[in-house]
Amino acid sequence: MASAKTRKRNPYRTFEGPALAEIAFPLGGIGTGTVSLGGYGNLRDWEIFNRPSKGLLLPYTFFAIRCRPRGARPITRVLEARRRPPYTSSHGLAPAQVMGLPRLARATVQACYPLITVRFRDKHLPVRVELEAFNPFIPLNEKDSGLPVAVLRYTVTNPGKRLVDVSVVGSLQNAVGQDGQIPRTACCGPAAKTGLGANRNEYVELPNLAGLRMTGSKYAPDQPPFGSMALATLYDGQKTYLTDWAEPGWWDACQRFWDDFSDDGRLDNARASGDPSPDGQTHQASLGCIATIPPRAKRQFTFLIAWHFPNRVNTWNTQAAVAGKIIRNWYATQFNDAWDVCRYVADEFDRLESQTRRFVDTLAAGTLPPAVIDAAGSQASTIRTNTCFRAEDGRFYGFEGCSDHVGCCPMNCTHVWNYEQAVAHLFPTLERTMRLTDFEHNTEDDGFMTFRTLVPLCEDLRGSGDLAAADGQMGCLLKLYREWQLSGDRQWLARLYPHAKRALEYAFNHDGAWDADRDGVMEGVQHNTYDIEFRGPNPMMSALYLGALRAMAAIAREMNDPQAADDYDKLFASGSAKLDQTLWNGAYYVQKDVDVTKRKYQFGQGCLTDQLLGQWFCHVAGLGHVLRPKRVRKALRSIFKHNFRESLADHASVQRAYALNDEAGLLLCTWPNGGRPPFPFPYADEVWTGCEYQLAAHLIYEGLVDQGLRIVQAVRDRHDGLRRNPWNEFECGSHYARAMSSWSLLTALSGFAYSAPEQRISFAPRITPRDFRCLFTTGSAWGLFTQKQKARTLTATIDVRYGELPLRQLDLTCPGAKRPPGRCKLSQGKRSLDVEVHRQGAGLALSPYDVVTVVPDSPLRIVVEKK
Repeated sequence: MASAKTRKRNPYRTFEGPALAEIAFPLGGIGTGTVSLGGYGNLRDWEIFNRPSKGLLLPYTFFAIRCRPRGARPITRVLEARRRPPYTSSHGLAPAQVMGLPRLARATVQACYPLITVRFRDKHLPVRVELEAFNPFIPLNEKDSGLPVAVLRYTVTNPGKRLVDVSVVGSLQNAVGQDGQIPRTACCGPAAKTGLGANRNEYVELPNLAGLRMTGSKYAPDQPPFGSMALATLYDGQKTYLTDWAEPGWWDACQRFWDDFSDDGRLDNARASGDPSPDGQTHQASLGCIATIPPRAKRQFTFLIAWHFPNRVNTWNTQAAVAGKIIRNWYATQFNDAWDVCRYVADEFDRLESQTRRFVDTLAAGTLPPAVIDAAGSQASTIRTNTCFRAEDGRFYGFEGCSDHVGCCPMNCTHVWNYEQAVAHLFPTLERTMRLTDFEHNTEDDGFMTFRTLVPLCEDLRGSGDLAAADGQMGCLLKLYREWQLSGDRQWLARLYPHAKRALEYAFNHDGAWDADRDGVMEGVQHNTYDIEFRGPNPMMSALYLGALRAMAAIAREMNDPQAADDYDKLFASGSAKLDQTLWNGAYYVQKDVDVTKRKYQFGQGCLTDQLLGQWFCHVAGLGHVLRPKRVRKALRSIFKHNFRESLADHASVQRAYALNDEAGLLLCTWPNGGRPPFPFPYADEVWTGCEYQLAAHLIYEGLVDQGLRIVQAVRDRHDGLRRNPWNEFECGSHYARAMSSWSLLTALSGFAYSAPEQRISFAPRITPRDFRCLFTTGSAWGLFTQKQKARTLTATIDVRYGELPLRQLDLTCPGAKRPPGRCKLSQGKRSLDVEVHRQGAGLALSPYDVVTVVPDSPLRIVVEKK
């Protein structure tokens, strides 16, 4: 059973003490890169230069506060909590990190992505300080969720009885010319030469915005290092600034800045040189806000850190056609420079913030367990890391993950991205561009689909060589169906259908076909996400194949291709029956017709966690069961029983370790009945969070809710801020795309399904059905679904909070659904709606006589009563 810890509701996760060490909360937009907020309130991992940059710190970049109660001495502190040990460094902690400057005693972090709050505490500070940070995140709005900016709001409260003079200042290096690599520094004196130089900072003040515009003239606009940065504030009170810390000598510039700021809370810009920086060097600049805070009052100081680096270089491929080529970022087509970004954010700030908060409030309002909300929200952050980017033409691309300084396993890997559900449900327009690439560019005339994409897109060059991935190719057909259902875009579907048809029929039409005998079960050489080839019939590949057949049969009918639809249906029926007949061992599905003692990297009689991956995807896409439901549930129970370990202390693995010691985790494969191959597939003994979330969601879909929630809780317990960063689940690289399978936990627990072509939405809560709330998203709207059951009455509400949701049918799970309801009422505001009611399985189908469009502030209310 799920523990009280699993079910207790508090969607904002809290961290303090040792649990602050690994926190790095990414701030940035889709395709823009990020800077991360550390658990101490520090800025770290400056990954804004079109590449991963784990560990990159910008020198002398920090915020500080100076406060003086009237009649008392002033106090100046860096606005960060004190670091915890160790303090080891061969030459002492670097001056550029200003670790020797006084900080605040402690901090507590609370977060629900994309919002994070750091509450500082220090008994010697006469004020209380709180930092809230975010980047606009508005599902279905790709532009406003793709802004290269971090918003930092410091709230300073005066709890005392005297006026307090306060200055809050931010300092930022102009890093134009930085290539994202960690620079080599000497033990003392100046740093080694870099790409910096000819950088200039300018103070600009507008009615609603003031700050520092940071530019460089060393590089032409089409060169990779070209770009700009900005440090700005929305504060409408008194400001102070310093465009250049200029002071030659050792660390004299920082000393002078600190002394100047500590003296009176104001900065003396008269000493700034105003000249461009010498070659290999750059300028530091500072911007501050000044206020006098009355007793028991507070002031807010909102800062923006923006960046604009238009030119991404392909550093991840070696093929001459793409290696070293420039890929212009989509956001660079929307804004001229970083200051332009700040102006847009300032002009639209109230809307951007309110819509972001509305999303967070909707997600947090759910009655789902906190671990589920945390898992879904935290991994949505991956969309905005360097795992993903958006090219000038608007197409969305993704690595598998990020190495420390380069993207890992490029690009749009079909089998890894099979698991991802967050982009598809939050930003479906971007997901559809991936299908354009899959089918129009990567699918050849014979149906072969390369499972990796070379960018910039180029003809006649396969990103994955001569291998096609059986799981990735079949998964792309399920994704095509999912995108059609979420969007209802028939024209888009018709455009891709011929390519999709070839991709499906490649399974049985080419030499060495996966299903050469056309029986609906794959037996051929099947390359897959474990980076090896399975041989012979196995459940993982064939369940995906069955899902693809069912999806394509439905698409073929929509495309008026009845012969293809009938052929796919027959093949599906054959394959479903044969898979059950030949691969079922009484407890789960196994691999057959392979001698694991002679052929490496198979699983044979093993219990594979991903054996029902295709069935999970079919549930997410609304395609129902492709295998016998009772056997599916029994197989899932077996996987949980054998593969989930409450402790890995006795687990022996020579493979990569993602969970260890007393941690709980789900192994990719076990052999409960013996027969483990001498050399099973290379990752069999590992724990992958993307597979854990996938299996957890599938358990929930099949009614095994407690087991699913136990797995989710185990993952979140491992990512506790001490052992791992809660906003970075790594596999083959940080911010790994597979972990975005966590979004399916929401669809599973809510029983959500949506068909835009049919204008039909369905809910069947699998947890707390008598008092249930959950965020839902479709291709045109998102909002909150609420359901309450009291005695003989069920009341449900669909509250759209963004977009528009046209509905012809609403499916609900209702008490006593086997009998006709006594009364059913639909209403929108004061308007009652005529409705036709049909029994449907364990629920009811409610069809208004006219299409109902649900919009913000006009929820749809449903009341169903028993007779």
